Amino acid sequence: METYALYGVSGTGKSTVALQLAQRLGIAAIIDDGILIHQGRKLAGYSAKYEKTRIQAVKRAIFLDPGHAAEVRQALEKLRPERLLILGTSRKMIKRIADALRLPEPVQFIPIESVKRPQDIQAARYIRETFGRHAIPIPRVEVEKDFLQRLLFSARRIFSSNKDVAGETTIVHPPFSGGHITIHPQVLRKVVQATCARIGGVDRVVKTHFTFEDLPRLELSLTLAVPYGTDIMGKIRELRSELYKEVSYCLNIAPASIDVRVTGLRITQENGDNRS
Repeated sequence: METYALYGVSGTGKSTVALQLAQRLGIAAIIDDGILIHQGRKLAGYSAKYEKTRIQAVKRAIFLDPGHAAEVRQALEKLRPERLLILGTSRKMIKRIADALRLPEPVQFIPIESVKRPQDIQAARYIRETFGRHAIPIPRVEVEKDFLQRLLFSARRIFSSNKDVAGETTIVHPPFSGGHITIHPQVLRKVVQATCARIGGVDRVVKTHFTFEDLPRLELSLTLAVPYGTDIMGKIRELRSELYKEVSYCLNIAPASIDVRVTGLRITQENGDNRS
């Protein structure tokens, strides 16, 4: 049996790309966070994402419990896959998993950065850190069979054209992931208004809108009041730069994009009076 390893720090989206990578490499079996998955279905083990504490989750993921490791080893001996993909946060962790399951050392270590774009990794980390969402590369029905439906957040199909082989991922909210922070829209608006007032040239902030679904994004509509000859695009670039720094500093949220729409323009004299 050939083993392959996909590694990257927690929250970078390894589980969500594991099925795609496995299909590309012709791998039918996956070890991820304490469970053995074959063709998108759980065969053995217990997911670390359902543990109550982070320490218990780590122990489960590296098969520290002898009974847990024995169960998965027996399933592997019965399945005898030609290729196996192991997921872990580091090469060291993957080696510990391989030792616990008595597997050969991986023939290839694959960093998450080589199979996932930087912006997608950023989005995955944002979702993990903000919402505490964790993915398991098994479908919703498998979670329900294990009486874990109460932890189910949502299910997302990965391959609609080859569902039986590729399977699905299930998004859960583990008990150890903690809560989340809610920021009132008025707070965000005040940050925008204060920034606009500081750099000058903004007559009125018409509308602000934040979205946090994939990445934090800021959209705003405003009117400008600037002297004749002002570099409008330069003013907008300055505003976007200052908004990025201010939102990052005040709220610890780095916007992935800031879209500014100018809905009105008023030309003023250098002293601020209307020119026309």
